[in-house]
Amino acid sequence: MRQIYCQKLNKTGEGLDRQPYPGELGKRVYENISKEAWAMWLAHQTTLINEYRLSMAESKDRQLLVKEMEKFLFTNESIKPEGYTQKT
Repeated sequence: MRQIYCQKLNKTGEGLDRQPYPGELGKRVYENISKEAWAMWLAHQTTLINEYRLSMAESKDRQLLVKEMEKFLFTNESIKPEGYTQKT
């Protein structure tokens, strides 16, 4: 099990098994984001796709998700859908 210091959660945690995204951003995620934080992103990504009705066939929608992924994982400034409340 690979341990890393997670920049999102500010604690040591289990690292991802492989690079989850291509290129430099994927490398940065692999080296600095834990499995726990990545799972948080995947849940947030699903919310964004559903609430904003994003289409992965559309280049602009994919680009939006990449920008939001970087913000969510490294700055905590990702958008939150207006009026959205998470069900518990």
